[in-house]
Amino acid sequence: MTDASLRGPRLDEIHAAAARIEAYVHRTPVYTCRALDELAGAALFFKCENLQKCGSFKIRGASNAIAQMDSRALEHGVATHSSGNHGAALALAARNFGAKAYVVMPETAPSIKKRAVAGYGAEVSFCGPSLSSREESLAALVARTGASVVHPYDDDRIIAGQGTLALELLEAVRDLDLVVVPVGGGGLISGVSTAVTALSPTTRVIGVEPEGADDARRSIESGRRQAASAPNSIADGLLAELSERTFRIIRNHVDRMVAVSEAEIITAMRLIWERMKLIAEPSAAVALAAILSGAIGARGTRIGIVLSGGNADLDALPWTAQR
Repeated sequence: MTDASLRGPRLDEIHAAAARIEAYVHRTPVYTCRALDELAGAALFFKCENLQKCGSFKIRGASNAIAQMDSRALEHGVATHSSGNHGAALALAARNFGAKAYVVMPETAPSIKKRAVAGYGAEVSFCGPSLSSREESLAALVARTGASVVHPYDDDRIIAGQGTLALELLEAVRDLDLVVVPVGGGGLISGVSTAVTALSPTTRVIGVEPEGADDARRSIESGRRQAASAPNSIADGLLAELSERTFRIIRNHVDRMVAVSEAEIITAMRLIWERMKLIAEPSAAVALAAILSGAIGARGTRIGIVLSGGNADLDALPWTAQR
């Protein structure tokens, strides 16, 4: 790929995406919680994508991508690999546009996400947990079906769609010092950081990963994209590694990358459930975990937190395993 093909979406493309997907997504609320403000020593504003259609922000990018495909391409359907949230979103978006969806999922994906992807009408096939297994299985599926690949994050249409949540957050809350975002493959933070740096240049964007899947942190620190070697975390939605596209966008627009421990993720997740009465999956809890752990110097600031999804496996809640 050329440098031009990896540039990422512009702000005008994010605005165009917002208009394009308006009928297919929720404008999610921004919630606050005094108890968590007191714990953090900061004013926290949670952008609640756990209340989004399909239970995560992923419907934004999936809808934007499919809305721009021509009818001839859609006749053969769309395909992707996903640990769950992108697959469910692509399945629903495809159904909204009258297309078939094919989703390759790792066998280790949570049961709730497997059921959701199938429930939205996708044809599901399973693979090993590694990125190479996902990609090989997807290539075989595309060869069999002729479906068009909609990558979970290495796609400017996806990134622009994810960035629409930042437009809503900045409209709802003024004068944010920080926006803190979970990071897996980097599509979410790429879209959010593009919008935030253009519309609110004094607001810093910080990405958060699990310690067991910290390729983005290592990539930023080294200046070169690093592989995710055997990523492992309860935050299953954050186990993907950056693409060259998302690495370049993050390097240009994101101020810092930090990582949090499994215990910190579980504590933050439980606090969101107990104090906010909201269901948040582990991947969504990493941003609050970074604030409460002190990994981010947050005291006295105004912070936007992307609560990225709520598709938690109710049969395997992490704090029950600790008893």
